[in-house]
Amino acid sequence: MRKGCSCSLSGCHFHKMFDIVQNVKPSVPTISPLLRSDLQGRLLAELLIAPEEHTLSGLTKAVDATMPTVHRELDRLVSSGFLSERRSGRNRYVQANVDHPLYRPVRQIVEYAYGPRLVLSRLLSLVDGIEEAYIYGSWAARMNGEEGADPADIDVLVVGRPDRADMFDAAAAAQREIGREVNIRSIRADRWKAADEPFLRSVRQRPLVQLELAARKAEV
Repeated sequence: MRKGCSCSLSGCHFHKMFDIVQNVKPSVPTISPLLRSDLQGRLLAELLIAPEEHTLSGLTKAVDATMPTVHRELDRLVSSGFLSERRSGRNRYVQANVDHPLYRPVRQIVEYAYGPRLVLSRLLSLVDGIEEAYIYGSWAARMNGEEGADPADIDVLVVGRPDRADMFDAAAAAQREIGREVNIRSIRADRWKAADEPFLRSVRQRPLVQLELAARKAEV
């Protein structure tokens, strides 16, 4: 229990979960209103969706934030027991404590909003011929703060010349992980750049979430 707290153990866990998903400046996707900021959501997604060890510098780069900001967030999560940490020399390593009572419920909250971006980035990075990839439509709009109904599916636009079978296999794998329908289509880079078709103009005028594709190593 908290110091001076007379609530039950389960009640304290609820308050602690509220603390974990609050306490950061606003600006949050409407798809996950329990979180207080996009930064907090992205940081928790990196830590929880793939509960492996992370470094402070790696997390700072992944969420595109300043090191002091990420450091403060990690301190708070470690002090609550939500993360474990170890140090090796000057390096600090943190990892989600999967045995924490709140690990699963908080992960579900974060995964619901941020899972599509992470899962699709990872899977599409394995497909050759993709130059860029974006989520568009209602999910992208909610992630950019637009009010509206909860999106039932995820619309993905791939730019380049991917192998279509590999692309659709990646979309099917993402759909199984995310638990939502994934609609994927590809467009050549020249057509995307020109954007002289009604559909492409519409997509470009609406919110987009660019997927971060890992660079593929050239085969020797």
